[in-house]
Amino acid sequence: MISVKELVKNEVKTCRDLVKEYIGVPQPEAPEKIQFSGVEGRDVYNITAPFKDGEEYVIAGRVEERDSEHSEVYFFVNRGGEWVPRKGDPVFKLQDPFFTRIRGELVLGGVEIFPHPEIESALGWRTVFYKGKTISKLKKLTVGPDGMKDLRLVELMDGSVGIMTRPQGEKGGRGEIGFVKVPSLEDVSIEVINDAPLLEGQFIKEEWGGANEIHLLSNGLLGVLGHIACFDEEENRHYYPMVFALNPDTGDFSDIRIIARRSDFLEGDAKRPDLADVVFSGGIVRNENGTADLYAGISDAEAQRITVPDPFLTFEK
Repeated sequence: MISVKELVKNEVKTCRDLVKEYIGVPQPEAPEKIQFSGVEGRDVYNITAPFKDGEEYVIAGRVEERDSEHSEVYFFVNRGGEWVPRKGDPVFKLQDPFFTRIRGELVLGGVEIFPHPEIESALGWRTVFYKGKTISKLKKLTVGPDGMKDLRLVELMDGSVGIMTRPQGEKGGRGEIGFVKVPSLEDVSIEVINDAPLLEGQFIKEEWGGANEIHLLSNGLLGVLGHIACFDEEENRHYYPMVFALNPDTGDFSDIRIIARRSDFLEGDAKRPDLADVVFSGGIVRNENGTADLYAGISDAEAQRITVPDPFLTFEK
């Protein structure tokens, strides 16, 4: 496996630094709003990339009313250019769905909210995982620690499982990425997740980020699609899709690189004014022509797709 050390400059880059670098590279093109119907006027955002289930491609999406955080995950299929809920599929009371495949089985996850055990009128959250041969056969697999979003799993070349974590608080501050390996899905536990070492030096303490989707690259490295985020002086949030590479054997990782901004996408609604500049990475589909299609939630109100230069080709060279 190649080293990623030559891609690291050993300096923590802020959102502002990364945006400056991004301006000088080839830009995304062909933004497109993804049209959803059949969900009674609710918003669909923070989607997955399309994935095959049975004989057709499916998108899992977060569905909720504009003034609510109580969402459901539906599975949509393309019917005449519109994505509609597929009949017979389960509906999960989750936020921000994601998927992977491990040992031939579909593993689907999302964020479950619940009344906070200590703070009145507040919500807590945790990541929940399901697995099964198909969507219709999904059964609960395990849950992550309370208070942790952006947990992701990936099958490594040797059949073991990589876990990307994102603790917050005393460990992790506003949100940092950790990584640990376990022999199998059965070894994924709250204790293992909580003990995962952080990838030190990715974020300054005022900013945060997380992994959204992990790609096992042809050379065994992990290509990570994620997000980096910050507040401005008015407490508006700014979320940027980013990528980096990780060597799962050594823990070495490359610098973060932004691959798109909100201004690259089409104009649209926002859930709240402070979320207008939010792009939440959903997934990437790599194409054979050196490009990739990025699927993303936009401003917590809609979903779009845009074509970017394949951000993982550099790591495979």
